[in-house]
Amino acid sequence: MISWCLRPATPADVEPIAELRAVVLRPDLERLGRYDERRVRQRFRDSFDPAHAWIIEDSDRFAGSIALRPADGVVWLEHFFLDPQLQGRGLGSAVLQHVLDSHPGVVRLNVLQGSPARRLYERHGFTVDSEDPVDVYMTRGV
Repeated sequence: MISWCLRPATPADVEPIAELRAVVLRPDLERLGRYDERRVRQRFRDSFDPAHAWIIEDSDRFAGSIALRPADGVVWLEHFFLDPQLQGRGLGSAVLQHVLDSHPGVVRLNVLQGSPARRLYERHGFTVDSEDPVDVYMTRGV
């Protein structure tokens, strides 16, 4: 198992997360015909709020990010990106379980259509609320 920890995000984390987002989302966005090299980064920069985000570190190095944004009585799980070299080793599941244990109420998220991340969310109790041609909206804890 990978040794990991979470630390609060800071404004200085915006660029490393934006870069990781571009790498992680590229295959799904290309498959959906929606990849834009500049837009994928700028959309993150425009919505990043370090007050609700954490950095995932593996042996003191940047491994990913996750955010939990409260809104309208629920928590939105956002910006959950993990270095592709660390995927498939249980790290994503461990981080997600830790975060969900810390927030036992209703948690919502959206995931791109066809993303393998959907299986991770389903294993952790998320169910589909609705879908559109690009996104799948899911909820846990209702």
